[in-house]
Amino acid sequence: MIKESLSVQEARKLVLLSQDVYPAKVKGLAIDATRSAIEQLGYIQIDTISAIQRAHHHTLWNRNPRYLLSHIDQLISDKSVFEYWSHAAAYLPMRDYRYSLLRKKAIAEGRDKHWYEPDPKLMKMVLTRISDEGPLMAKDFEYKSKKVADWGSKPAKRALEQLFMQGDLMISKRVNFHKVYDLTERVLPVGVDTSLPDDEEYARFLIMRFLRSNGIGQAGEMAYLLKNTKTLVSDYVREMLANEELISLKVNSQSYYALSSSLDLLNKPLNKSKLKILSPFDNLVIQRRRMQQLFDFNYVLECYVPEAKRKIGYFSLPVLWQGEFVAQMDCKADRKAEVLSINNLVLESNLNEIDALTQALAKELLPFLSFNNCKHLKVKKCSSIQVKKELLNKVKLLDCLF
Repeated sequence: MIKESLSVQEARKLVLLSQDVYPAKVKGLAIDATRSAIEQLGYIQIDTISAIQRAHHHTLWNRNPRYLLSHIDQLISDKSVFEYWSHAAAYLPMRDYRYSLLRKKAIAEGRDKHWYEPDPKLMKMVLTRISDEGPLMAKDFEYKSKKVADWGSKPAKRALEQLFMQGDLMISKRVNFHKVYDLTERVLPVGVDTSLPDDEEYARFLIMRFLRSNGIGQAGEMAYLLKNTKTLVSDYVREMLANEELISLKVNSQSYYALSSSLDLLNKPLNKSKLKILSPFDNLVIQRRRMQQLFDFNYVLECYVPEAKRKIGYFSLPVLWQGEFVAQMDCKADRKAEVLSINNLVLESNLNEIDALTQALAKELLPFLSFNNCKHLKVKKCSSIQVKKELLNKVKLLDCLF
């Protein structure tokens, strides 16, 4: 068994390179780069909050500078990506479809539960309609007649979601972000592997997927919010370590695991000079405890915090620069007025290179404005008055230059 230790800087570099936060320029179609990003990350979390562009678009835009909002729809249509549950609602590579079957089977058999109590009668009626009529949305089950009150939108939506979670239905597309449900056999591509993995295959998949996309990890991180997997993953981490399939690492006295091949990434350059404005649901930051341990970054998404107790704001975005998290930025896009408001920009207390940061942030704000369909910037509040003033001036200047 190989034992290694990494400095904090080396660990951060390994994580950032594995996460492909600073993507290299690649030739070929933009849609292919988006597909590759999803496959590298293993999943892209979906979220409904639209203070700025939704999380799945934001995460992919940061991995693919040529990303278009239409890419997800295209990949779903091409059947190279599918929608299901990872630790949360997510887009997943179709090549990994079979690993979703264990949870679907558990839900179908009543050994696991998602949100709702199953209603077999209503589920059968919903399934029959989709079978006969083709793909349907929840609104297609809305009726005003009191005689069919059981077909009201809420119960029907629950039935649709239960059938989706247990694998009878899949999402064939979304229309204005609303799900369109169809029979699984009509959505799956020909030749996709639908064999049920055993426990060992599933555990190894979770371990390998996490380490390839995150560089280093702990067993608990590999099983993050995945029901009934923590013990299973821990057992196979120990077995893979004993078989020298994994290596053990120490970072700041914390134990981590990695693939030995991943250490080769440390020989690659990392373009840390480019600043990144990340989604709160970005794969890099979704595990807050991990970010605190590895990056000394204490981050709380305050949309779930009562307004009176918020310190940063409703939807604060982590700001990554020079391989470190240097700020949090609460943003809101007014698309009609084409204005992006920075409601609050809070710099980390240990930040020294204020001028260089301001320049890097101003430069990144231009494509970020465009990504959010905005042309103008407002900075309402900032922990540094100097940064607020210079930021607005620099954005205006850069806007003229570009």
